[in-house]
Amino acid sequence: MAGISFKNISFAYGDKIILENFSLDVEDSQIMCLLGPSGCGKTTLMRCLLGLNRPSTGEIYIGDRCVFSHEKRINIPPERRGVGVVFQDYAVWPHMTVFENVAYPMKKQRLDRSEIERKALYALEQVRMRDYAPYLPSQLSGGQQQRVAIARALVSSDEVIVMDEPITNLDAKLREEMLIEIRQIQKNIGTTILYITHDQEASLQLCDKMAIMNSDGSLSQIGTDEDIILRPANRFVFEFIGVSNFFTLKKINNSWCFHDNEKIIYNDSIPENFDSLVDMGVRPNDIIFDNNSQIRGRVKRSVFLGSEYNMFIDFDGQEIRVQRSTFDDGAGMIQEGADVGLKFLNPVFYESYTKEA
Repeated sequence: MAGISFKNISFAYGDKIILENFSLDVEDSQIMCLLGPSGCGKTTLMRCLLGLNRPSTGEIYIGDRCVFSHEKRINIPPERRGVGVVFQDYAVWPHMTVFENVAYPMKKQRLDRSEIERKALYALEQVRMRDYAPYLPSQLSGGQQQRVAIARALVSSDEVIVMDEPITNLDAKLREEMLIEIRQIQKNIGTTILYITHDQEASLQLCDKMAIMNSDGSLSQIGTDEDIILRPANRFVFEFIGVSNFFTLKKINNSWCFHDNEKIIYNDSIPENFDSLVDMGVRPNDIIFDNNSQIRGRVKRSVFLGSEYNMFIDFDGQEIRVQRSTFDDGAGMIQEGADVGLKFLNPVFYESYTKEA
């Protein structure tokens, strides 16, 4: 297998800079999810790896092999980089059978017929589609077509595969199944996968590590799902991953109060490095109801989601979200319109966006 290394990659469309001195390492036999908002440069980076875009600076390595270097004037053609690709829209040829779709990349490489058959059938077996070898794509479901696309990527390279939003077009149940399938295939073969998406839930289920890109193309944080959720590097990561509530607190006479209502006091501790204004972020599942709390809100609506209740609370004119497990005592007894006390657990604090008047 092989890892992937981007070193100081820069790319621009005309005067618009997409990536600037971007560096990222994907370890051998790892699933790395590259996550970020639309337009941040995820697909551009993928195209640089595939050889479809030519960066203006930097180097790209697949394993020990340099496939691009601006300084050394190396630019290996796409067909010789040995990277399998799975696209969002499957991109299986409708006039070819399942077997012919998978065999096509090897025919382009002019492999021996017996070798093509052996590799194609093995790849189809890995994705549980061998029995469908003679079928046409029109006879398959969306999930089955995506499996064929994965098998075709495997015969292109069992070392490195790039997946660009591969499950977006599937329904919720199929998305769940495909994530499990991709994870199992990777575990069986050991392929290094760069998974490009803006789907946070898919990333959390699938990845070994996540790389979070900011909207300007910079890299905000790399880490495991626990690192990203529990130890966000900055406010952008905290806001981008999952649902968040933010409150601006203001210090008056050694006491912290809420910025828009100085009568509501926040009595818990705040880091000493903040001296006047601070933005406090709290996850919906880190807000609990406490009848003794002086911080009060009113339940505007409560939505039952099977495993939890999603509650929307009016807190002094600000709508905040609270999530309660259905196993919590009394969670289903809280009615819309009820007055509730709020307690914030595990808050994080950032320099405030709010400016003093």
